[in-house]
Amino acid sequence: MLALALSGCAEDPSCEPATSGGPASEWPSYGNDSGGTRYSPLAQIRSENVACLEEVWRFETGDLPGARGGQTRSPFASETTPILVDETLYLCTPTNFVIAVDPATGEERWRFDPGFDLDSRYGNQLVCRGVSSWRDPAADEGATCGRRIFTATNDARLIALDASTGDPCPGFGEAGQVDLNPGVGRQDWKGEYQVTSPPAVGRDVVVVGAAIADNKRTDAPSGVVRAYDARTGTLRWAWDLRSPGFVPTTENTSEAGYALGTPNVWAPMSVDLERDLLFVPTGNPAPDYYRGDLDVDYYGSSVVAIHLASGEVAWRFQTVHHDLWDFDVPAQPTLFTLRRDGREIPALVQATKMGMLFILHRETGQPLFPVEERPVPQVRVAGEALAPTQPFTVKPAPLVRHSLSPDDAWGLTPFDRAACRDAIAALRFEGIYTPPTLEGTLMVPGNAGGQNWGGLAVDEERQRILVNQQDFPWKVALVERKDMPEDLKFSGEGYVELQPMKGTPYGMTREMITSPLGVPCSTPPWGTLASVDLSSGDIDWQVPLGGLRTLAPLPIPWDLGVPNIGGPLATGGGLVFIGAAMENRFRAFDAETGDLLWGTDTPYAPIATPMTYRVGGRQYVVIGATGYERVGLPPGDVFIAYALPDEGAP
Repeated sequence: MLALALSGCAEDPSCEPATSGGPASEWPSYGNDSGGTRYSPLAQIRSENVACLEEVWRFETGDLPGARGGQTRSPFASETTPILVDETLYLCTPTNFVIAVDPATGEERWRFDPGFDLDSRYGNQLVCRGVSSWRDPAADEGATCGRRIFTATNDARLIALDASTGDPCPGFGEAGQVDLNPGVGRQDWKGEYQVTSPPAVGRDVVVVGAAIADNKRTDAPSGVVRAYDARTGTLRWAWDLRSPGFVPTTENTSEAGYALGTPNVWAPMSVDLERDLLFVPTGNPAPDYYRGDLDVDYYGSSVVAIHLASGEVAWRFQTVHHDLWDFDVPAQPTLFTLRRDGREIPALVQATKMGMLFILHRETGQPLFPVEERPVPQVRVAGEALAPTQPFTVKPAPLVRHSLSPDDAWGLTPFDRAACRDAIAALRFEGIYTPPTLEGTLMVPGNAGGQNWGGLAVDEERQRILVNQQDFPWKVALVERKDMPEDLKFSGEGYVELQPMKGTPYGMTREMITSPLGVPCSTPPWGTLASVDLSSGDIDWQVPLGGLRTLAPLPIPWDLGVPNIGGPLATGGGLVFIGAAMENRFRAFDAETGDLLWGTDTPYAPIATPMTYRVGGRQYVVIGATGYERVGLPPGDVFIAYALPDEGAP
């Protein structure tokens, strides 16, 4: 039906060239605004004409494995959402090239190469999610570095570039960069500590967290969050995520005095300039699956509001207590105004790996929809401490399943299903928060479940959340120290891994539970796109996202919903654009109904979150079709722009 609709596009009046008009509309931050709504009011592209979208330019970065000679030891994962300021598109690549592109033609204007060691093993793959921009209000128009592009690298450097030339900004740090490695503690290898998300910028400070390799050791590098002067690169403040009552010693602190093994902040942050607040999504402390009575949990798996000027904590809300499931907060807190009973309430919504959306008051951290503390399983291994309860959202209801029985097993064939039934039955499961065990624990969802770094979108005008989820089971088992290889650094391929968790009595093994034919053992959909009504907290609709073209042994064009990891874009035209799914397909859905309105094949999986802008009176939608090597999707380097037909366009 879609093919027939597209074939008749020329005769359809709705496919006439779009009426150009309106001023330039930018996308100045990773999530468009500093609050990360991933929403644009642009409405030139609407449900009536979205089927007429055409590719108008394609840009290849050239940043692919082996492109610089030799082979890298880390997989590529280009998760970039470009930004648009001053009529220039800025993007980054897995090895941290920063590239400026003409937004109307896709022609390259400049590129910057940070030049780091590609042969090192980076703990969270080679990835760059985006760059940030800052306009110096004290600088003259056209002054060098009056507009700056900030980027942070896999080898942990913060770099300031002149937006017009790509040259490093003189006077910022040393030769335009600040080394973030000193002060965070010992690194067992270069790349154990890295930065993968765009810096947060507010007023005249630029703030960075870090991604730290999971499950390696209790004394992992510090998760400290640091703010630097946007002009000079001087450290303005540092927020050390140590718990109250933490006792510093030479064994548990870095040379700078920051606590080791604390939660880190690897996902993007948000800024509320009106309230001078920085909103921080934290990870869980090290290591992920056993912690005993270590006192570093207070800020773990939380949303924390920090005063931007001072780095002092305003409030925190913990989404998981004593997190033993790698349910770290994985996405940017999204800031919006909630309308209720004639009032406008400053709010935020936090997506989680558990498929729960926590909607909080931005000034206090108090829930704006009901949250209940419920008893959770208390089975434990020797030496472990458990939280007796966990917070559950009443509304909105969880968007993924929280239970799975052998009778729920699924397979492409009866043999496939029987194997899945046996695999599920062999594991311990007493509910979503069943702790890791020696015999093996079923995790539903797993550490990759629910939402992830792609974030969600909020249509504030229509009071709607648009969010994608993934939903499939994992197995986690603890391994006694005597059974762990002494020299283990990393072992695994695809979804199977073995990790040392040094400093604890156990190692850990983790794997996705799949059938012999390689598909998840739970009933589909394994990936969905949903709309949540902010007036009621109810789910408006939830539809499968993606098909089996990539997952199945043979390509099957069956859109039953597959694992996905990017995020959505919502527009004033009533559309939701999304790639995200593990296949080479980019789609647009009707935001009111969830109906699929448009789809197009891409050369690589468009895992990144899309963005949109208007230049020359024409609205463009841009997506990075760049694959995801970590899960077996071929890595790519292509960014594609789509627009409606326009006879006068370049």
